[in-house]
Amino acid sequence: MQHPETRLALHHARAADLRAQAGAYRLARPAKPSHGLRTRLGWTLVEVGLRIATPRPVLVH
Repeated sequence: MQHPETRLALHHARAADLRAQAGAYRLARPAKPSHGLRTRLGWTLVEVGLRIATPRPVLVH
């Protein structure tokens, strides 16, 4: 059984390692345009899905 302080220290070390790996990946990955057809289509589908999922307000006369 590990002490809570030991687990916390290991967690912080692992989190720092993951952040460093993510930073290295971001730097190594080639930049590509984010507004391609695929991205626009994806956001359009998200918008349509949100409109379908959101209930319409009830109008009271």
